[in-house]
Amino acid sequence: MPHGRSGSELNYSLQEDVVGLIPAGGQASRLGALPCSKELYPIGFRKAEKEGVLPKVACHYTLEKMRAAGITQIYIILKPGKWDIPSYFRDGAIADVHLAYLTLGLPFGAPYTLDQAYPFVQKKTVALGFADILFHGEDAYSRLLEMLAQDSSDLILGLFPADRPDKVDMVNLDSKGKITGIVVKPSRTDLHYTWGIAVWKPSFTQFMHEFLRRSVPTAAHQPELFVGDVIHASILEGLHVQGTEISHEPYVDIGTSEDLSRAIRSAAVR
Repeated sequence: MPHGRSGSELNYSLQEDVVGLIPAGGQASRLGALPCSKELYPIGFRKAEKEGVLPKVACHYTLEKMRAAGITQIYIILKPGKWDIPSYFRDGAIADVHLAYLTLGLPFGAPYTLDQAYPFVQKKTVALGFADILFHGEDAYSRLLEMLAQDSSDLILGLFPADRPDKVDMVNLDSKGKITGIVVKPSRTDLHYTWGIAVWKPSFTQFMHEFLRRSVPTAAHQPELFVGDVIHASILEGLHVQGTEISHEPYVDIGTSEDLSRAIRSAAVR
């Protein structure tokens, strides 16, 4: 799979053209009672200039990786009630970025959460990250953005080996890295990769917005819609979706107690 250059070599106007999106609309129901939003759960430690060593919360890792690619304008989209997130990160100076906050509208899945940012990002390149996913690859967003700038793709997915395919979006791709389909949480599969981050052009933002307007559930008991469902629909509609491997190691989703414990054990001072 193709690999890009470092962020410092990118011929891309990042500060002007790219906006980060981080959905934070989940309820963390699989983790039981927490003293804070899961996005703020301490995972390891960080070095601070004046204070020395301080706790490093889960979402900080995502912000840090976006910042490494020069992405400094970032929206976090909140579920109402998760006010501890803006209270903690404030304007984003703690991660050397500029943060703004939106609240989600329709509670039917992550695509609806992301679509809350449509009025603000519809003409921008978007970098998507998840505040509860931890992964290796400090230059991940730089590599994806370079790919996006160099070819005709509408959407680039950052791929990871899947250790539990039944819990993730499995990616069907050809030998050139073109994504031909997404299978959401299959009970059995021969596919090997899932995706954990993404960057896309305004063409995909517009597709998702229009797709969701046609697909609004009529009742609260409707099944949750996943971002993978929207990506698969976009492929069927002719959008060009490409993928590249970010790490040889699976990412860690701290949405379960088992994975949260694993992330805490493996974290180091950064």
